Amino acid sequence: MRTLAATAILCVSLALGGAALWVALAKPAAPPVVVLNQPDQPPVAVGLDKYRATEAPKPMPDLSFLDGEGRRVDLSEFKDKLVLLNLWATWCAPCVKEMPALDRLQAQLGGPGFQVVALSVDRGGRDQVAPFYQKIGVKSLGLYLDPASASMQTLSLRGLPTTLLVDPEGRELGRIEGPVEWDSPEIVAFLRKHMGQYGGRGGSPARDSRGGVVRTGG
Repeated sequence: MRTLAATAILCVSLALGGAALWVALAKPAAPPVVVLNQPDQPPVAVGLDKYRATEAPKPMPDLSFLDGEGRRVDLSEFKDKLVLLNLWATWCAPCVKEMPALDRLQAQLGGPGFQVVALSVDRGGRDQVAPFYQKIGVKSLGLYLDPASASMQTLSLRGLPTTLLVDPEGRELGRIEGPVEWDSPEIVAFLRKHMGQYGGRGGSPARDSRGGVVRTGG
């Protein structure tokens, strides 16, 4: 009897252990990305204080991704513009919160001298990002996708959202980690100052047709 009882206990233990292992293996792994400035932290009024300039303009590494039509885009194609390169994802709450402000910033400054490139690292690509754009009413941002998240390593990112300021010669001027109130007067003045240094104008056209802007009816 003792042998049977011991055998039964061993079988139950093995079964429970196997079930736990199956659950652990079946559960999808969370993206290996740190979400910066979670919603339970104090809200960011502007965020310009988080801007960290490079000691000197630093050439950007080769970076390619997809646009809204599935075509390959190289960051170098935005040469001659001041570029605000924002890395984000739909599962990143701070990223989602700042997206409408980025859209308004593109509408306000976008043009020959300035471009917001909001690059999603969502694994679902267009099927995941396009409905999100439609849901929040994005009208001016292009759709740029990096479903493999290769840009995270290429740009040595520590988390999301992270935004890089890239000059018209393709060099990083600085970056901000965490969410920002992108269309605040302080940020707009900061960007206009940099645009002025390179002779940028901005303001027309505001919509980013290169990225396959998702029509939202507005």
